[in-house]
Amino acid sequence: MGSLKSDLSFEHMVPERVIIAANRLPVSAVLDGGAVALKPSEGGLATGLRPWYERTGGMWVGWPGDISRFTRAQRAELDRELRAQRIEPVYLTREQIAQYYDGFCNGVVWPLFHYLVDRIPLDTAGWDAYCEVNELYAESIARIVKPGDVIWIHDYQLMLVPALLRARLPQVRIGFFLHIPFPSSEVFRVLPWRKEILNGLLGADLVGFHTFGYLRHFVTSLLHLEGIETDIDRVTVDGRDVQLGVFPMSIDADSFARLAAEPDVCASTAAIRRGAAGRRIILGVDRLDYTKGIPRRLMAIERLLTREPALRDTIRYIQVAVPSRGAVDSYKRLRREVEETVGRINGSCTTLRSTPVQYMHRSVSQHDLVALYCAADVMLVTPLRDGMNLVAKEFVASRIDNDGVLVLSELAGAASELGDAVLVNSYDADATGAAIERALHMPHIERTRRMARLRTQVMANDVEQWATAFIGRLCDRAGLTGAAPADCGTRLASIVERASEAEHVYLLLDYDGTLVPIAESPEQALPDVAVLELLNDLCHCPGVEVHLVSGRPRQFLEEWFAEFPLALWAEHGFWRRTSRSDIWKAAGQHVPGLLDRVVPVLRQFTANTPGARVEEKTASLAWHYRQADPEFGERQAHELRMLLGDVLSNQPLEVIEGNKVVEIRFRGFNKAQVALRTTFQPSSMIVAFGDDRSDEDLFRALPERAITVGVGRGAPPAAFCVPGTDDVRALLRSITLTRRIRHSQCESVSG
Repeated sequence: MGSLKSDLSFEHMVPERVIIAANRLPVSAVLDGGAVALKPSEGGLATGLRPWYERTGGMWVGWPGDISRFTRAQRAELDRELRAQRIEPVYLTREQIAQYYDGFCNGVVWPLFHYLVDRIPLDTAGWDAYCEVNELYAESIARIVKPGDVIWIHDYQLMLVPALLRARLPQVRIGFFLHIPFPSSEVFRVLPWRKEILNGLLGADLVGFHTFGYLRHFVTSLLHLEGIETDIDRVTVDGRDVQLGVFPMSIDADSFARLAAEPDVCASTAAIRRGAAGRRIILGVDRLDYTKGIPRRLMAIERLLTREPALRDTIRYIQVAVPSRGAVDSYKRLRREVEETVGRINGSCTTLRSTPVQYMHRSVSQHDLVALYCAADVMLVTPLRDGMNLVAKEFVASRIDNDGVLVLSELAGAASELGDAVLVNSYDADATGAAIERALHMPHIERTRRMARLRTQVMANDVEQWATAFIGRLCDRAGLTGAAPADCGTRLASIVERASEAEHVYLLLDYDGTLVPIAESPEQALPDVAVLELLNDLCHCPGVEVHLVSGRPRQFLEEWFAEFPLALWAEHGFWRRTSRSDIWKAAGQHVPGLLDRVVPVLRQFTANTPGARVEEKTASLAWHYRQADPEFGERQAHELRMLLGDVLSNQPLEVIEGNKVVEIRFRGFNKAQVALRTTFQPSSMIVAFGDDRSDEDLFRALPERAITVGVGRGAPPAAFCVPGTDDVRALLRSITLTRRIRHSQCESVSG
């Protein structure tokens, strides 16, 4: 682990630099006749982000490729070449690549996130190597960070890096973007290390996805696996807000449009069309990967040609299959399957005039790729599952003639944007074949109208807009209410120091989730010996006044804390008892029977929600659902809040949401009553602790000089934050100890 760099300040709204971290660099290291050379990398991220990265002057952290054959001198030269291009290399051994990249990333995560669970190997080795490589990336990034930088981490190979960096650099701005689908929670929970990955991603300030569907799956997984609830577009983790956003990735659309207009590309396009000899061209361009659906697409072509024999002489299907992971057994089998299928189709459907399928297993230059895009009458992009699929957008950007038809799988992320494509279920070969036939016979006016709308979408939302939108959101501190206290761990000592020097200290302590951990039911959250001893020490500490502010009923507080010399506040401040000799006083007029009409509603929801229960108090009602199924309980709680919000809109009652509880109470009577009904000495120090939204009322009502401390993931916005109840107790013990030492020193001096 690297050392904390708490002296760094990351307060800039506009970043000084953007540090990009990804498995793939924009260049790859090779030896050319003994000389070190850097060749441009291919692929969506490297190709798409390279122009923006070069223009903005950032840094890129990543693996430069296999350099096991490089001499020491060649490696030193490579270091100089990479750093001249603002690249920080992460060197990996062949064993690490085999276990981390081939084994875990592409053998486990890739098929799982694409819903191909049957392709996950029985031996899911590689997790240790995955952790090791993510640590190497975190170390490399932390080594080059400067004040004002922001960090943008990319894709499934580096899902642990955000949390690893957060531990090293608590104040840095960290963004993470997932370029593949995030699967449903039922699929994601198959992964043994699901919680580690979720917690790794939550180290970021902003987690981005291609579509709202992927974001929704992530949110559901947080709820099911970690019990973390979202607040629209963010979750609170350790007192920080983690934003969640949808940023559909795009391409450098202008470069494709410019290339399509170049004379040599136009000549290549014309040559492809002449070679087709008047046949309609259907095109597929994919990496040779089992997620791309090439075998099913070929099946659709085969069934179409079988059903409509007349098409055999009138169409040519060109399939470009870019080699991918050729050393992996499953990819070898896929290549063999594809080539056998192509052979079978051509064997059965070839005529004297035409061979229907032209198959190319090789990479093609961007020049030739754009020429193919421009020559195609129909473009097939039919993956079985795809995070986005930029080929669809490249095709659209290249069609400066506003012609051509895009047939697009509804299971690709691009389908959420490109609604004017002909959408298909890529698992349905017959329906895909019918969509191809429809595209071939589509009238010119409809083709051009659809393509014009597609081009408007793609050209207006290019990679520049994508990157700018993500970084802009990441740097927007105004949208991150919980981000300011991210360095609380390094500043909590200041509370103890000030408390030791203050003449009088008021401690306002919430109970559940603050002094004791949240339990499955309130009856289980009883004070242990340690917390009772702590409260006793605080109450007898010189110059300290303790207020226990709880949502619990008076009977509970009386039973456990009646003998302590402290102020008790029950039912969120509705009831007050200032000392052992005092009687309980209500903050306002209690209206008997007003809550009775709500009880049947709560009981009905309880009957329909296994694990839920109703707690009846004198001035409020609480519907607890901590023991219910997380997702169902949250949905029921939402329905209850909506129903009661309408029913009680004209009543002197209000509905509030707590930590796995919905509470109905008299309007205006909340924990703010503690601040309004307590007379604080002018020079005193006030410290308030709380863990959920009910404590937010108190925090807002306190004098400006008060110090607020949020506890745990669901904490309200506060000046400081601590992870849990153990940290609260440790902080309170430190206050007690330092004040006693200071008091003893003062007595010694005066004596």
